[in-house]
Amino acid sequence: MPITDYLVRNAELYANEKCLTEINMDLQEKHHVTWLDYELIENNPSGEYRRDMTWRVFDEKANRFANLLIKRGIKRGEKVAILLMNCLEWLPIYFGILKTGAIAVPLNYRYTAEEIEYCLNLSDTVALIFGPEFIGRVETIYNNISNVRMLFYAGENRPSFAENYDRITANCSSEAPDIKLSDDDDAVIYYSSGTTGFPKAILHTHRSLMSACETELNHHGQSRGDNFLCIPPLYHTGAKMHWFGSLASGSSAVILRGVRPEWIIKTVSEEKITIVWLLVPWAQDILDAIENGQVNLADYDLSQWRLMHIGAQPVPPSLIKRWKKHFPHHDYDTNYGLSESIGPGCVHLGVENIHKVGAIGKPGYNWEAKIIDENGQPVVQGEVGELAVKGPGVMKCYYKDPEATNAVKKDGWLLTGDMALMDEDGFIYLVDRKKDVIISGGENIYPVQIEDYLRSNSGIKDVAVIGLPDNRLGEIAAAIIEAKPGVALTEKEILEFCRELPRYKRPRKIIFDKVPRNPTGKIEKPVLREKYGATSLVATQTEI
Repeated sequence: MPITDYLVRNAELYANEKCLTEINMDLQEKHHVTWLDYELIENNPSGEYRRDMTWRVFDEKANRFANLLIKRGIKRGEKVAILLMNCLEWLPIYFGILKTGAIAVPLNYRYTAEEIEYCLNLSDTVALIFGPEFIGRVETIYNNISNVRMLFYAGENRPSFAENYDRITANCSSEAPDIKLSDDDDAVIYYSSGTTGFPKAILHTHRSLMSACETELNHHGQSRGDNFLCIPPLYHTGAKMHWFGSLASGSSAVILRGVRPEWIIKTVSEEKITIVWLLVPWAQDILDAIENGQVNLADYDLSQWRLMHIGAQPVPPSLIKRWKKHFPHHDYDTNYGLSESIGPGCVHLGVENIHKVGAIGKPGYNWEAKIIDENGQPVVQGEVGELAVKGPGVMKCYYKDPEATNAVKKDGWLLTGDMALMDEDGFIYLVDRKKDVIISGGENIYPVQIEDYLRSNSGIKDVAVIGLPDNRLGEIAAAIIEAKPGVALTEKEILEFCRELPRYKRPRKIIFDKVPRNPTGKIEKPVLREKYGATSLVATQTEI
């Protein structure tokens, strides 16, 4: 069945029950609002620091947006992009797009204007809904996005070139549109990137989305009494696919805007959160805050918190050992996945396997996995090869890129590009990435983009960017810079030059050295990794 059927069911069975809460802790502190104060806050675009939504209202808002799109001529298979920060409107908008038979296109809110333009044009997007944080970026490009016929704006102080989402949807019917969907209908495009750093449009069907629901529900056993804390960005498959467990079980979730340790712990306590998905840096920050006295666990009621799980990057066993010291009653899990496999869960550790911390786990529910050599043949157990996965969540294709699709899809198997090994018990460990992507704090950083930018500096002869291990972020981007003869560069100058880059793309370490290249002109990054200690991220098994 299509993913939208879950929403319809929940709206019928649990109509007046709360399904989503948005909490902005920064506003609460800024305006000195008590936790349970529901009064409106002056100058807050949403009107409140905390907003709730029931299943009925969720479904009605999705229907209103769907009916607006249909009224405006959006047809089955056309693309509607979402460029919003996490907010209460995000998921109803997403489901509204799906209900029309159109394809939702979530965009990374860290994209530059140029990247937004590229992704909109690549996906043939015909409508875009965006929030106040993106006015400047959209204004820069809206004359260049020729396929986009409609611009909708969600927020106060509407720019002149867009329509007001709240006003126009308020006049649309809240009844479900008469659109029949099937499992094989195209549903969503997520963006990833290849070795060059240029985004690829990953097309998934409703079958993929439903498989994510089933996988998540099987792995973490969500029930009606659970309350999921959603912190990562909803444009990412990770956050949304874990929330799908809430959708499938008809349970509630909280969208928290902000990642300060005290905010996370306070929200867990006051909202009676039972499941939290964290990135490694956030877990590290929580532990540091507890151990330096910034957070006193005795001040909070966390007795209902049953599960902490982590994804998006390798997890140091030492981190989980520390976590269990402070939270001995917690189940722990880790999930591996990629956007091409509809997010996390194609490989899964399992709460019963904490003795194998360091592994990413075994094939997830309804998934298969194998480790293969360069000829596509399984390697001997214990040897390193490329991880391949197979299951109902494998992408349909890279949109408009059959060559790239054929390179990674082989007889139903998806080649992940990650190098891995399997131990004698069948647990899979990541060893290295076949691509040069750096994963820092759960975000993908593409070295070629940083290298291209740095090469625009007139004093730089050559540059290579690699990932170096970091206890908190997993990896950091390090730039090895070879200056032009007679040019004296300083670290301070380079860091100042990089201020034009988005913060997460700025290199954290600057090294002045010669950049080695092989006879064909390619940078010898393995040489640099070995020289500067970019060792394998594979973790050894540690007893917890």
